Amino acid sequence: MPFVRIDALGTDSDRLDALGRAVHDALVETIGIPPDDRFQVLTGHDGTRSTLRYDNYLGVSRDHGIVYVAITLRAGRTPDRKRALYRRIAELAHAYAGTEPRNVFVTLNENESIDWSLGNGAAQYAPSPDA
Repeated sequence: MPFVRIDALGTDSDRLDALGRAVHDALVETIGIPPDDRFQVLTGHDGTRSTLRYDNYLGVSRDHGIVYVAITLRAGRTPDRKRALYRRIAELAHAYAGTEPRNVFVTLNENESIDWSLGNGAAQYAPSPDA
């Protein structure tokens, strides 16, 4: 049950949709989330009223094509699966949205089952023992 935020500079709704599909498809392929498990917030920044900041950290030269992908998910994936996920997101963002892999910045934020409520005020992944 990942929750995904994607922020992209100078983009339109078609590119945002393509980036959302790229991340979702990569999650399905590499870590096995169900195909109908899609929860995303996609935000385009115009560079004037809202913008993104970036530098060329660790030798990666970024530019105005920058895309930030923040994924919150339950803990438990191996480092190899995470590496595969990063690689596949970059590949699909390039294929679907024309985003250069060097401009795809991904972070994973892991938490526990009790940290999720999927609606109705319930902790579906960690029900109360009294329930």
